[in-house]
Amino acid sequence: MNRSNVQSKNNRSPSKVAGQGDGHKSVEYSRRDFLKKSGGALAGTALVSQYAIAVNTAGKKVRIGVVGGGFGCAFQWHEHPDCIVEAVSDLRADRRKTLMRVYKCQKAYNSLEELVLDKNIDAVAIFTDGPLHVQHTIEAMKNGKHVISAVPAAWGTVEQADLLLDTVKKYGLTYMMAETGHYQQSTISARKFYEQGKFGALYYCEAEYQHPGLEVLYFQAGKRTWRHGVAPMHYPTHCTSQLIGVTGERLTEVVCHGWGDDDPILKDNVYGNPFWNESAMFRTNRGNAFRVNIWWKGAHRGCERAQWIGDKMSFYAAHPNGIGPVIIRSGRQTEKDDAGFVREAPNFERYKQPEWWRTGHGGLPEPLRHNSGHEGSHTFLTHEFVDALVHSRKPAIDVYESLAYTVPGIIAHESALRKGELMEIPQYGQNI
Repeated sequence: MNRSNVQSKNNRSPSKVAGQGDGHKSVEYSRRDFLKKSGGALAGTALVSQYAIAVNTAGKKVRIGVVGGGFGCAFQWHEHPDCIVEAVSDLRADRRKTLMRVYKCQKAYNSLEELVLDKNIDAVAIFTDGPLHVQHTIEAMKNGKHVISAVPAAWGTVEQADLLLDTVKKYGLTYMMAETGHYQQSTISARKFYEQGKFGALYYCEAEYQHPGLEVLYFQAGKRTWRHGVAPMHYPTHCTSQLIGVTGERLTEVVCHGWGDDDPILKDNVYGNPFWNESAMFRTNRGNAFRVNIWWKGAHRGCERAQWIGDKMSFYAAHPNGIGPVIIRSGRQTEKDDAGFVREAPNFERYKQPEWWRTGHGGLPEPLRHNSGHEGSHTFLTHEFVDALVHSRKPAIDVYESLAYTVPGIIAHESALRKGELMEIPQYGQNI
């Protein structure tokens, strides 16, 4: 296993996959059973020595199966010139019909377990309940399917992260996490600034995911959904992606504090989570500081944003309180304008955020050059996964990147439960 500091504690095999669908009785049972039984690494796994793509799909279209008729309907698989939606699936008939309508697909299965047996399918897009992502990835990969999964990559324990990495290594298939923060328009801008060296030393970053009122998703038809009582730092990737996805650095240690009240949801949930809000300070492998706030409740407005602070330039993404994106520079600096002429750069500049999807950034195909969910990120995620398969390359958010986004939140929540104890974060390396 390519990581340090934490060892797997359980070697039992994964439990049987139950399926997907919010509020479904069988899912609730499977989730609890899975969290108890499948925390460890795969038993008897002969791991390959290097992450690789098993199937070269160049020269043919990727045939994808889409599972999960909620968030799973928000992508553009049917618009990509190199992709065909072969089949869809959800436990609920109404969601299956929605998937079929959105993706103009006539083939539907009642469950993920049925869909992954379809030999015409090359890859599966998994948009099921968060606690089931690893379990469903295992089921897809053991049937020879590449996987793109909704966030987070692993749920709640380091052992889940171990299990995911072991699975990807064992089957040698492509894994990608559909983290929207990596392709938000502001994050793309920050990545360009970083690559151009405009920040100078980027020594500090802040990211925040604020979602007040989230508890409306905790119940469906009078039953608890998987979101009921979820720990904020178990859903960290909208924040962690905004630093790691820009600079590539890794988070190595954390101190985290949580806040909760006497709400019954915090007194009785399957996760034993007592917090609405969690705030963490991370240290990176470059010795830099990274502050993350994930808040579900309070007098604040919803947002997914970041600010990147350097010694030469800083970039502040738009703030929900009405302040648009801003660039600040230190001292007197010069820059080239659009015509190539050198000019004195302003110290404070309102930044007109480009809509990168309009430009075809990253080779985005013409049919996908339109606005999409989560600040224009969905078409980029769609293209990145399909293009990685077509050209037999690793995707930008591969399994190593996905774990770098996910695992720090798991450790941060543990720190909050321990009243802000400083904790080390296990490192999974990178696919080089």
